[in-house]
Amino acid sequence: MSKTLISSGTIATNKKARFNYVIQETYEAGIMLTGGEVKSLRAGRATINESYASIEKDGAVYLINAHIAEYTNAKGGFIEQSATRKRKLLLHAKEINKLRGAIEQKGKTLVPLELYFNARGIAKVKIAVAIGKNHADKREDIKKREWDIVKRRILTQHN
Repeated sequence: MSKTLISSGTIATNKKARFNYVIQETYEAGIMLTGGEVKSLRAGRATINESYASIEKDGAVYLINAHIAEYTNAKGGFIEQSATRKRKLLLHAKEINKLRGAIEQKGKTLVPLELYFNARGIAKVKIAVAIGKNHADKREDIKKREWDIVKRRILTQHN
């Protein structure tokens, strides 16, 4: 049973975020996790596709609906928790105030982009202030991406 554990690098990415949203600013935040959750992250058992971040009434920022699988090898004495529970994000007060000001504007939201371990092995999440794209914007992105592929193909054939 030689499963490789992640000690640094990306655990999960939100691939749909850049397609569904226009990213304006990004922030790095720590996450308050239990020991079993950290072990599940090291095993790479997490998804953030359906998750989002919000600022609650107490002034703290929470990651909501991120799925971190339950650690199955835990010994007795652990507390069983939901895999999609709210997890507090650790940010400076100045950053929280900036985020609060940004999301109070119409149409802006906080979207997690990436869940990863930094160089010191600490779990971090990259969150972004984003504006939702409408259907026409998404179609324009698809057209641009397809044109870039065709352009690249033409250039490689002529060289």
